[in-house]
Amino acid sequence: MAKIEVDKFFCKGCGLCMDVCPFRLIVYSDEAGESGLYAEQKDAEKCTGCTLCAIQCPECAISVYR
Repeated sequence: MAKIEVDKFFCKGCGLCMDVCPFRLIVYSDEAGESGLYAEQKDAEKCTGCTLCAIQCPECAISVYR
């Protein structure tokens, strides 16, 4: 099982991580961060830790833990 952590301060809510996640496990949060809505992970038990979301993030706001 893997999980991601999104830094609310750096995430600008561009959605690129959502587009690249093969299992569509990243969604917009219900609350706002520094730049508005930010990404967060749902169903962490389904995450494979592929790191595609972290690689795609232009702000380096995503950390992946396996």
